[in-house]
Amino acid sequence: MPKILEIYLMSEFTQKGMINMETIQTQDAPQAIGPYSQAKKFGNLLFCSGQIPLDPKSMEIVAGGVKEQTKKVCENLRAVLVAAGSDFNKVIKTTCYLKNMGDFQDFNAVYEEFFGASKPARATIEVARLPKDVLVEIELIAFV
Repeated sequence: MPKILEIYLMSEFTQKGMINMETIQTQDAPQAIGPYSQAKKFGNLLFCSGQIPLDPKSMEIVAGGVKEQTKKVCENLRAVLVAAGSDFNKVIKTTCYLKNMGDFQDFNAVYEEFFGASKPARATIEVARLPKDVLVEIELIAFV
């Protein structure tokens, strides 16, 4: 573990003699489809679970290709960020999963609409399969 993160975590842990952690839940983003939370807030850090392109009302995958799916994923992430008191400008790191790296350019064009100005650190990984056979999933860490 990097020393600065270790110091921060220990500070949070010892500040009140316990871990200051909160579960973030909003109806404006899809409900978890497994045993996990939409996000966890730990001190001033927010750890968002991976979002896939589910419509939060119908819980159905949005129609279209990687552009439409990326837009819905980012809208879902925005809802979680807002529920936690954060926004895209405070995102520190994203991890992006693509079913096909051939979609990278289209994915990047939509991603930039949401994250462009803040330019968080990022990893983009091609994977064999994602939940519900979607084309894209994004998880993130943000400051609150």
